[in-house]
This record gives sequence, C-alpha cells and structure tokens, in this order.
Amino acid sequence: MSNFVIRKVAVLGAGVMGAQIAAHCVNARVPVVLFDLPAKEGPKNGIAIKAIENLRKLSPAPLGAPELAALIEPANYEEDLARLGECDLVIEAIAERMDWKHDLYAKVAPAIGPQAIFATNTSGLSITELSKGFAAGLLPRFCGVHFFNPPRYMHLVELIPTAATDPAILDRLEAFLTTVLGKGVVRAKDTPNFIGNRVGVFGLLAAMIEAGKFGLTYDVVDDLTGAKLGRAKSGTFRTGDVVGLDTLAHVIKTMEDYLPDDPFAAHYGMPPVLAGLIGQGALGQKSGAGFFRRQGKAILRLDPTTGDYVPADGKADDAVAKILKNKDAGQRLRALRDSGHPQAQFVWALLRDTFQYIAVHLADIADTARDVDFAMRWGFGHGIGPFELWQHAGWLEVAQWVQEDIDAGKTLSDAPLPAWVTSGPVAERGGVHAPEGSWNPAAGRFEPRSSLPVYGRQVFRAPLAGEGIVPLAAGKTVFEDEAIRLWTLERADLDDVLIASFKTKMHTISPAVTLGLLRAVDLAEQDYRGLVIWNDGEPFSAGADLQAIVPLFLSGGVQAVAPEEERLQQLMLRLRYAQVPSVAAISGMALGGGCELSVYCTRRVAHFESYLGLVEVGVGLIPGGGGLTYLARRAAQEHAAAPDTALLQFLKKYALQAATAQVSKSAIEARRMGYLREDDPIVFNVHEVLYTAIREARALADRGWRAPWKETFAVAGSEGIATLTSQLVNMRDGGFISEYDFHLGRKVAEILCGGNIEAGSRVDEQWIMALERRVFMELLAEPKTQERLTGMMQTGKPIRN
Repeated sequence: MSNFVIRKVAVLGAGVMGAQIAAHCVNARVPVVLFDLPAKEGPKNGIAIKAIENLRKLSPAPLGAPELAALIEPANYEEDLARLGECDLVIEAIAERMDWKHDLYAKVAPAIGPQAIFATNTSGLSITELSKGFAAGLLPRFCGVHFFNPPRYMHLVELIPTAATDPAILDRLEAFLTTVLGKGVVRAKDTPNFIGNRVGVFGLLAAMIEAGKFGLTYDVVDDLTGAKLGRAKSGTFRTGDVVGLDTLAHVIKTMEDYLPDDPFAAHYGMPPVLAGLIGQGALGQKSGAGFFRRQGKAILRLDPTTGDYVPADGKADDAVAKILKNKDAGQRLRALRDSGHPQAQFVWALLRDTFQYIAVHLADIADTARDVDFAMRWGFGHGIGPFELWQHAGWLEVAQWVQEDIDAGKTLSDAPLPAWVTSGPVAERGGVHAPEGSWNPAAGRFEPRSSLPVYGRQVFRAPLAGEGIVPLAAGKTVFEDEAIRLWTLERADLDDVLIASFKTKMHTISPAVTLGLLRAVDLAEQDYRGLVIWNDGEPFSAGADLQAIVPLFLSGGVQAVAPEEERLQQLMLRLRYAQVPSVAAISGMALGGGCELSVYCTRRVAHFESYLGLVEVGVGLIPGGGGLTYLARRAAQEHAAAPDTALLQFLKKYALQAATAQVSKSAIEARRMGYLREDDPIVFNVHEVLYTAIREARALADRGWRAPWKETFAVAGSEGIATLTSQLVNMRDGGFISEYDFHLGRKVAEILCGGNIEAGSRVDEQWIMALERRVFMELLAEPKTQERLTGMMQTGKPIRN
C-alpha cells in the first residue's frame, strides 16, 4: 500500500467557512493556498488577504496562535490556477449555489493535479448533482466533505461519496481528517442535508412549532434545550444565530425543494419569523442580531408578535428543571410526558418528534444509528445522541409512548414507527447499539465500527450507549482506591506502561491522589517501562482539590496543610527524577496543580484544545506545587542558551503569566508560554492522546532514558524583584490589577527571583520550593485569600478583592 500524504491544501472561497477551514489546516501545520475572486481594486489577492487578516480578530479564535495566519497563502482564480497543481487536496467552499459551484468547477478542474482529491464543502446540496460534467479522471476523486461551523471547534465532518467515488479516496481522506485535523468522521448518504443538518434543522423547526403550541419564548426554549437537556449551552435559537440564519434558511429550503414526499414535508416551509429576520438583514451573530441581540452587556430576545427586542430573562420553571436533573433517563422522560406543565410538555414533544423522525428516516439518511448519534453529538453539541437517549430510557417503553402519541394525532406526522423498532433484533437487544455494533436497517444487522488502520491509534473510541466499553473499567488494575486507579492496557504493544487515572471530580489533585501518584512512580520504576498520567474525558486536571485543603486549614490551621503541600512538591520532584520516563496525556484544562503536574513529567502529549496555566492568584494563593520553581529554572535555562540576553528578560514573561493567571488558548500557545516544550507532541484527535502518550513513554525508554542531573541555576535576586515590582506598580496604578493582586504578584516575583539574595546567585529546586511553601502558608492565613477561596468554592468562579 503506497503512502498518501496531504502536503498542501487549496481552499476555494475565502468566506466564513473557507477561511476557517484554511485556518484549521494551518493549525495542524498543513500549508494552505486560499483562493477567491480577483479584487476589482488594489492587489488581485485582496479578498483572500483581507480574509486571512480577519482570522486574527475572530472570537472564538479559529487559529491556535495568530502568527499561524502566515502559513495561508492568498491566491485568485485569474492569476493563480496553476498553483492548484501543488495541492494534494482541494476543498471548494463557496456559497451554496449549484450554478455558481458548477461554473467554478469548469474553471478549476483542468488545473487540479492528477492524484489530488477534490471535495466540496456543502451543508446539504447533492454531491451527485455537483459532480455532473466532470471528466472521467476527476469523477472518482470527487466527494463531499461537510465541516461544521466553527471548523476548529466542531468535531464533526461528514464525508459524502457519489456512486462514482473511489472507496480508496474516501479512506485516505478519512484518515487525514481523523488524525491530522482531529475530526470525528461520519460517512453520510447523498441525501438532502445529509445527517447532521437533516436531523438538527428538523429539531429546530420542531422546536419552533412546539414552542408556539405551548406559548414559550425563545429564551425559555433555549434554557430548556441547552445544558439542562445535556446539549450545547447555546440551546436551540442561539445555536441558529451562531450558525447564521441565512445558512439555516438554505438548509430549510433544500429540505422543502428536494423532499416533497417526505412524511414531515408539511413542516419544511420557511417559518415567517425567520424569513422576516433575514429580510431585515438580521442574520444572527455575524450581523449582530437574529433571534437574540446584544445591547451593551444585556442580551435581548426577539418578540415575534411585535418585532421588537425585549430582555431575555425567561428561564425554565424550577419544577421542570428538577425533572431534567433526574439522572435516570426513563424516569425523566416519563415525568416530562406525565407532567401538565407546558414547559415539560414542550420538552417531551420535542424529544418525541425527534425519536419519530430518526426512526422513520434512519434507513434513508445513514448506514447505522451510530452515524446519527455521532452527527448530533459532534455537530450540534448534544451530550448524548437521540438514539442513545432513547435506548437509555428504555427502548420498548419509549417506543410505545411515541406510537401512542402518533395514534392520538399529537405528532408532526402520522408516519408509524418502522417495524424494526418494536420487533426483531433491536427490540430483543433493547436498542440500536450493542457490543457487536450499531443497527443498520437496510442490511438488517448490527454493524461494527470502521476498521481503517487510523482507528488503531484510538485506544478508546468515542463511546456509545449499549457498547459496554467503559475506559476506567478496562485493562488490568494494578492498584485502586477512592481517588486513583493505576492500571495497564491489555494490548500487546501498549501493556508495559503504567497508567494513572484520577477518580476525583474535575480530576482535582487531592491528598489521596498525591499519595496514589507517589505509589505510581514506585510501581513504574519496579515493573514498567514508563508512567502515563491520563484522565478519561476533560479536564486533565482543574488543579488542587480545594474542598480537601480548606477543611484541613479550618480544623488545624497552617500546620495541618504544610505536610500536604510538602508532599505535593515531593511528588513533582519524584516525577522529574524518576528512573522511568513519565508522560502527561493532556486534554482540556490543566490548571494550577494540573499544570504543575504536567510540567514536572518527562514529556507532555497535549491535545490541540489544551488550556494550561498557573491560576492560583485567582484564589488568593501562589503556585505552591513547584510551578514557580519550574518557571524560574526554565528562565535560567533559556538565559544560559542566550547569555547575551539578561535573565530578567526571560523572567518577565513568566512572572506576568503567573501574576495574572494567564491560560493558554491552545496547545500551540501553551508551547509559546513555556508550559509545553518543542519536543512535546501536539495531537489533534483527542481519542489519540493516550495511544501517543504511551508510545512516547516507550520511545523514551527505548532510547535509554536517564533522569536529568540535579543542577543549580541562576536567579535574578533582589534586583529582579525590584524590577518586576515596578511593572506591577504600573499595572496596579493603571487599574489593570487590584491592590491584592499586586500583593500576590509581588510574592510571585519574590519567589521567581529566588528571594532577597544577590543577583546571579545559583540555587537549586529545593530552595525555590521552600520559598513557595513559606509564601503559600502565609497567604492561607490572610483574610482576602480566605475570601477568594470561599468565593471559588461557593460559585466556582474567581473573585477579585
């Protein structure tokens, strides 16, 4: 089998989606040529240049670091078509007009390389229709590739072939999208709007219809259908605003035009309120107004009866919110259905409509129920897919409730549930997902997941209800208590590295976790080739367990906390100087103690969406687990490598980071901030982090890993403290930090500079750690620190006092 490496990508169309697809490619260090029409005035590449510059300003940021924009090369269709020959993948992402796309294809097709893949990014147009007119050589290399907006953050990519698409092309593209860009790929059938938008937009239409029946406003609907329902916080209508109401309208129009015989077709028309908003230019977030509008700090919602915007302060009723908190899915759905409250009736109706829709249409839109669940989870932010929820709640009982509502005329269609729902293998297994696979109604069997080699890198693939795979119950347990599990995998190529996984909430570092990790280092040195610290799901670690530390302080004062603080520092040094390599497998937040833990490991393997930072000043403390010691040592190492630059120049950046609790916005930025090193791998698919970390530990062992020498390093001393303090004075006087922040920042400076000693003095790690412990204990006794600790535990948010 020959290698197929995508060395360069061309993106055709520098609009919102095209530019952000280009941005995510360069996040993954894949060079991009971004094409658009030649500008009528100024440089011919002006449209593409403007789009590239705009990427630096967008929020949420499409780029992992602003400087990555330089990897995108602007181009235009008039002068630069020959550059398409340099590209292994060409992605067309212009406006959703079949005629415009065909015109562009006629222009670019002759310039596309003979081996290149040509893909269209469309939210729902027919890929087969788009391919008409292609030469025989290009037709097998053409397919649909539907990124969801925003491309950096949305995990889903739908891959849609035509009947003529070469299967090998799809496999190559799926491997690239999965590993290089970090996406969750779902293969969809070439039907209008594919899977995600077909089900998701139906859900929005159903929400509008059912909300009208029960008299609910947009803000109430969003509160009911957001986090309370286990979905994205943006709920239903805010999600529409984020996607763009013009995009939404296009998807609805596609359903209306191409699905006239659909049993739900009566509800595919454009809602008058949506048409009215678009007619006024209110396209959602990108235009500043849609279903919602921001006015200063206030959020307003549209009142469709008057056309005015009014305060968006509607919430779910407490009684309904209580129902939605019930963790038993069956009890939750039963309570919603039985309740007389209009909000509860609305939620049940919305779920029921979705269950009916996905059952009736599964065979039309997807190969398996797994594809539908992943499309909704990865593309619309649902914590659990609709089929999974149905299965969790009790398959046959829920099916009976849905069919009863169909028979009673309460549903949006009178189409009955398919026979496979209530009889045969699905009914017997209690749902569509089973250990052997997910239900394929066309084939009449449970189908296993893809066996493409790329998925060998995913030790634990995204789980589905019914499959029975629980990562923290897998493998072979070596030691386990209430706080931590030490275990190994049972794969022959990965079973010689010990894995440590926390069981605490938010994977915080409690005293018991500290003891467990010390045990892990001992066991790894005795019996294994390395140690990996990996936690299933995010975050990697939210830091020290305040719920454990504060009671210790309140009951025994500083003296009760001091031994735990010293033990945490001992753990860090134990990891750094262990006789086997240690690797932190990071995804999501690694804050405070979580950040300290990661930097003391031999290596870090970080998911691209990793957010590292020393944030202790937010609770009135300083990093006390060796974080400042690490920064002081790192600054000294950087100074030793560039002795012509003053040590203080390296320290300034680190002092500011710790004093203002800066957190990286990506793994790339974490590398720039010094929390990741250049040789720390950055992984784009979160499901590959554990595999890569274990392989990294084994590779270090294979190279004859030896612990680093314990060496002294230079510090900036009292002169450095004075200089850093003057910077903090300017920040305080300018209103950027509070008086107590200034106090904390000065303590950070004192520790980073090694205390009040002569500049250039050499110290060891124990010296700086002793300063950390002393200051940490002093701050614990200060009233303002206690206010911050209490505020964080009560609200989960830092306070400034």
